[in-house]
Amino acid sequence: MEYLQTLSDEELLKGCLEKDRKYQEQLYRKYSRKMYAICQGYARDKDMAQDILQDSFVKVFLKISTFEKGNSLEGWIRRVVTNTAIDYFRQSRKLNNFIELEEAHSERLSDDSINKAINVEEILYFLRKLPEGARIIFNLYAIEGYTHKEIADRLSISEGTSKSQYSRAKSILQGYLTGMAG
Repeated sequence: MEYLQTLSDEELLKGCLEKDRKYQEQLYRKYSRKMYAICQGYARDKDMAQDILQDSFVKVFLKISTFEKGNSLEGWIRRVVTNTAIDYFRQSRKLNNFIELEEAHSERLSDDSINKAINVEEILYFLRKLPEGARIIFNLYAIEGYTHKEIADRLSISEGTSKSQYSRAKSILQGYLTGMAG
């Protein structure tokens, strides 16, 4: 098994396409930590993050034949993880029920106000405390780099709702961070 440690993504991909469990396990070992960190941003607790991670890798192995060679394997896996997190909330019907309409004149916060020097565990802790809708939109926009239009299309919500939920998340996070500093 040790010889698998040095295999390239191309070699791992080939082994996974042949449904070789050793290669699948190695691919999982190589990327699961990074992908788990992504899952933690969407989940409200570690168990939920683990569920999303496991479901994601099942999809990766089932759909590995759709990966287009020449693209980033890590990027493709990241996309599967993000989509699985979104699907997870859709299937549990929480996504359609979580969004509250915000006042049009909600206070805007600068992105710099969120950028404080705190450790990753504290950030994940505060992200998990956000209401589900605000957490999902914050992750998609601030961490994954989706536009509000893309978020609106993916979640079947208005662009304004995406923006207001992002603003709400920033406001809540600002409150948490202010509480830490005070």
